[in-house]
Amino acid sequence: MGKVAVGAAVVCAAVTCAAAALLVRRRLKSSRRWARAMVILKEFEEKCDTPIGKLRQVADAMTVEMHAGLASEGGSKLKMLISYVDNLPTGDEKGLFYALDLGGTNFRVLRVQLGGKEKRVIKQEFDEVSIPPHLMTGTSEGLFDFIAEALAKFVATEGEGFHPAPGRLRELGFTFSFPVWQTSIASGTLIKWTKGFSIEDAFLFAYMMQVEQDVVAELTKSVEKIGLDMRVTALVNDTIGTLAGGRYHNPHVIAAVILGTGTNAAYVERAHAIPKWHGLLPKSGEMVINMEWGNFRSSHLPLTEYDQVLDAESLNPGEQIFEKIISGMYLGDIVRRVLLKMAEEAAFFGDTVPHKLRIPFVLRTPDMSAMHHDSSPDLRVVGSKLKDILEISNTSLKVRKAVVALCDIVATRGARLSAAGILGVLKKLGRDTVKDGEKHKSVVALDGGLFEHYTEFRVCMESTLDELLGDEVAEHISVEHSNDGSGIGAALLAASHSHYLGIAADFRRRSSAASQSRHTAAAPPSPTLLRPAPLLPHHIRPAIPNVGRQDPIGIGFPVSTYRLKSVPLLPRTKRHRSHFSHCSSWRTSLYTVNRSFAPCT
Repeated sequence: MGKVAVGAAVVCAAVTCAAAALLVRRRLKSSRRWARAMVILKEFEEKCDTPIGKLRQVADAMTVEMHAGLASEGGSKLKMLISYVDNLPTGDEKGLFYALDLGGTNFRVLRVQLGGKEKRVIKQEFDEVSIPPHLMTGTSEGLFDFIAEALAKFVATEGEGFHPAPGRLRELGFTFSFPVWQTSIASGTLIKWTKGFSIEDAFLFAYMMQVEQDVVAELTKSVEKIGLDMRVTALVNDTIGTLAGGRYHNPHVIAAVILGTGTNAAYVERAHAIPKWHGLLPKSGEMVINMEWGNFRSSHLPLTEYDQVLDAESLNPGEQIFEKIISGMYLGDIVRRVLLKMAEEAAFFGDTVPHKLRIPFVLRTPDMSAMHHDSSPDLRVVGSKLKDILEISNTSLKVRKAVVALCDIVATRGARLSAAGILGVLKKLGRDTVKDGEKHKSVVALDGGLFEHYTEFRVCMESTLDELLGDEVAEHISVEHSNDGSGIGAALLAASHSHYLGIAADFRRRSSAASQSRHTAAAPPSPTLLRPAPLLPHHIRPAIPNVGRQDPIGIGFPVSTYRLKSVPLLPRTKRHRSHFSHCSSWRTSLYTVNRSFAPCT
């Protein structure tokens, strides 16, 4: 019996030692895996590092690209598109204006009643309409007919508090969030349908054949077909609408940035600082530039292997690099890609790689934001998101902390690079320094879900911008949220570019002149212009046949007395352009009435 007991004891000891050895091996293996996971995380953090010196290099590169993009078409990764918006809202606007926001499977129609500086936005209403799937793959005519009918139904519900001006067409700001080659404030040719639309009919064929047929003309045709008294006054995108909305509430707004699913920036440029602009200098002396800064690229950007693979697998490889590292469309997927490598090379979530981790964009930025903001002791939100989205259960607290750290790395890089981009715009405008005696204030309007809802991102971006500017300059620069640029911003631009602005001013001038003429004898009044007229060489001002003899356009003088001229926006030859560039009387004007034209001297 003694020998049996000893044998049993030996066996138990051996089993215990084996179990202990197995446990030690497992712990060592787990420790090695964890160490490897932390190495992957640390390497990623180092490659995403954005010290102030690097951010200043990014800002300088942004400024250089802005200059290049303004100098010539195709001269920069930044398109620096001329928006034809030369009159931003001032707060003086009055009347009823509409907006149409088309940029996805739904579109919005909106109306606002403006009451000038005292009352501002008196009342606003909107409606959202879903586009039937068959219209997204049908014809442009069918799509715009459907939109026009929705507009007509919305107009029919005008109730108390909305007062359309008698005898005038309703005016509409049209936010069209598709690639467009814009040719004026109220015209633009579609380049390509995106976002699930696949409309390849005569409308797109017209563009391919270089026929001047644009989205505004299509909408106008549909509107006129049903007898709706409405016309498009401004064709804009959401970034310029954000700039307009910001300027309406704050006259110090000089630029706007969208940080949402995508990203873009627009700003107010001096017209004479746009070398590629060969048209008429606007009366305001300013022009809003649509930067399309999502396409910015520089060797100073801290790109990682994950960014490179994401770009290579995207629908537009080599393009929109800046957007792919700072915008809401991509931040969550960058986190997923790093987690996938940690799972594959370090068994971060166990011996089996969760299959959901291999699905692109399964982890969205709102989910990333929720995990990043989790302040519960056990990071309960992080565990819930990992379980619900990636089907990863029973994660430890240290794994959850590592996930939060990863979210912080990705968000911090995006936020700090966003601040660097804003600094680049401020440098271009000379607002990054404070000169002696100058105390001008500059405001950047921001909008987008990423900025509005991702608090850690927003706070980091704002603090980084202050750090880049320095205390003295930062006192004069601020960031403000400007909401709904694609809606109310478009309506405000319709107001600031109203067709009736010139006529109203002309009426006041004529009334004043008539009052004076009752008391003084004078020569017959000179014709009053709808807009200031350029003095153009006679050989490039073809006449338009008179369409009526008694004041057909409401300027107070019979056309039988004066010839109506058509002033081309762009001279057709190099010699003519050179001639115009030295003409001091160059002004925006489509139609002018005058007794005669003298050549520039």
